[in-house]
Amino acid sequence: MFLSVFDMFKVGIGPSSSHTMGPMVAAARFLDQMRASPFHFGGLRASLHGSLAFTGVGHATDRATILGLSGFTPESYDAEKAEEVLQEIADTHIINAPDLPPLNFNPKRDLVFDYDAPLDGHANGMILMATDAQGDVTMRQVYYSIGGGFVMTAEELAAGKDTDEGAPVPYPFKSAAEMLEMANGSGKTIAAMKRANEESRGGADHLRAGSKRLWQVMNDCINRGLETDGILPGGLNVKRRAKGIHQALLAERGLNQSAPHTINDWMSVYAMAVNEENAAGGQVVTAPTNGAAGVMPATLRYYLDHVPGASESHIEDFLLTAAAIGGLVKFNASISGAEAGCQAEVGSAAAMSAAGLCAVMGGTPEQVENAAEIALEHHLGMTCDPVRGLVQVPCIERNGLGAIKAVSAASLALRGDGTHLVPLDACIETMRQTGADMSEKYKETSLGGLAVNIPNC
Repeated sequence: MFLSVFDMFKVGIGPSSSHTMGPMVAAARFLDQMRASPFHFGGLRASLHGSLAFTGVGHATDRATILGLSGFTPESYDAEKAEEVLQEIADTHIINAPDLPPLNFNPKRDLVFDYDAPLDGHANGMILMATDAQGDVTMRQVYYSIGGGFVMTAEELAAGKDTDEGAPVPYPFKSAAEMLEMANGSGKTIAAMKRANEESRGGADHLRAGSKRLWQVMNDCINRGLETDGILPGGLNVKRRAKGIHQALLAERGLNQSAPHTINDWMSVYAMAVNEENAAGGQVVTAPTNGAAGVMPATLRYYLDHVPGASESHIEDFLLTAAAIGGLVKFNASISGAEAGCQAEVGSAAAMSAAGLCAVMGGTPEQVENAAEIALEHHLGMTCDPVRGLVQVPCIERNGLGAIKAVSAASLALRGDGTHLVPLDACIETMRQTGADMSEKYKETSLGGLAVNIPNC
């Protein structure tokens, strides 16, 4: 099993990796399929199912689908251009996708939110259709957005998700037990093994440059969030708080009056800054998802700004270690809130961040595995119940608490020798089972929990 650090961490747009980025990616893939087809097409249709239907408006799934069918991608997203294109489609009922003829598309008629039973493969399902000049469907493809911006067709999912068909890598671990066994046998850290795997596929220069860009985007996102105030979009009138909290923290510096627990506010404000940017549709890095995008940047920023002896030279090791843990969670359970609740999003992010922090603070592979297990264990059972389907309440604060748990988990693991009762593999399997048992109303449908007990205005 190999999942690249650049698959786990993708530069994209908010507010959701599964509900915004995923549908946009699926639409881009469908356009490629149309371009390769000998048929002449006259129009487009789309239907959203399961969680994509129930929380699609709040997650901008409709906008993302339309923009994807117009040729937009998360990596090169231009917000100003997007608004122009959406208005043009609303006025003309025509989509002008690159290298395809003008395609009929009426957003109010041809994009359907289907609230009936979800599609069989995953809670995040969508069907894209191309029609001929008479409006008859001549091409149809089912896509599943399985979390973190990953998209699979129904056929790909049925053939075995997360299948890696690339060249063999030096350390192909698919469980934490195998990872530790390989680390002990090779004498390498988890980051070193992951680095060897990455370099065997993409080379050292690609890894170095890509890792640098990932942190740059993460850190820029923190800084934008710390400098921006106002009201978040969506109708809940949620006020951005990161800027005000950050200014208060800066004012308290040097006064020798801050309580020790104020460090928690620093971790929280870094995470909240990211998730306020995400909620506003800004550029973020999936880590491993948009809904959990603040945990890892906050943990890494905490390390760089607040831990004595911290060095930017360790950023790559942090990201590699975190990606190794994230790959195990995704391969053996889920990182999708629609599939397993928020334990799969913020819980996974906390486990990855705890592992990364433990590693750069000198932890052994056993301590790193322990840190990930502690962080994930104490998110088990966490539901995904966003109010009004927006990635705002409770998501923004939840990222802050996830970062605090990640740092605490790493610290606890470093206080021990790596031996512990619950293996990470058992914790990941427990998360998978808990997600399977969880009621659908607590899995990103906004049909239960806070979503129904808080007024939506």
